[in-house]
Amino acid sequence: MTDRTPVSLSEAEIAAVRSWVIHEDEAVIAFNKPAGLSSQGGRVQAHTLDDLLWAFARSNGKRPDLVHRLDRDTSGVILAAKTKPAAGFLGKAMQARRFKKTYLALLSAAPEPRSGTIETPLLRQEIGRESYMRAVSADTPGAQAALSRYRTLSATDDGALVELDPATGRMHQLRVHMASIGRPLAGDARYGGALTFAGRAAPRLMLHAAKLTFPHPEGGYRTVEAPPPEDFEALKVAAGL
Repeated sequence: MTDRTPVSLSEAEIAAVRSWVIHEDEAVIAFNKPAGLSSQGGRVQAHTLDDLLWAFARSNGKRPDLVHRLDRDTSGVILAAKTKPAAGFLGKAMQARRFKKTYLALLSAAPEPRSGTIETPLLRQEIGRESYMRAVSADTPGAQAALSRYRTLSATDDGALVELDPATGRMHQLRVHMASIGRPLAGDARYGGALTFAGRAAPRLMLHAAKLTFPHPEGGYRTVEAPPPEDFEALKVAAGL
């Protein structure tokens, strides 16, 4: 679908991106993105998932395009459109908030209350070459409305497994909203998360995009699910969750 200059990929990269496919049909392709892989752009001199989509290029030179993004250290479901009409349809559906995203996160302790809604506005800030989001009051110039829902699935003395639902799609929204109620995500050093969890190292953001429900270009809705990666599961088990 895209006609940018093709990216040269190794056999190992092609095999890897093909192994991440969890759903494919005539219009879309969904992946279980590993943590540590940028969706697009980024300053790290390594191929992004967007680059790796050249593994699916057709004979006419067109290839799928990502419909949305995940943070580099967030694992899980990410969707690409295989045709231009599908990309247009899904882009409009995304803007109309017809996508339902469900995330899993590990926290050092269960939120209080154990389920709820966070509607704190967010403000984007540039600090050096980095972009951050900050929870602010509604009358702050440039503040963006944001809505997140959370639900504690299980909790022990060592931590909690929480389901998160971002009704809006602001950058770092779930991370900042949970930090704003005193429950930053494990491994999220940028927003105050501890780098240990249940007595073990949490060297990255423990956030996983577990499920995506979206309107399909051919009608109806589809739901795609992705199992959490091994490091996430290991910490969950260590905490008895």
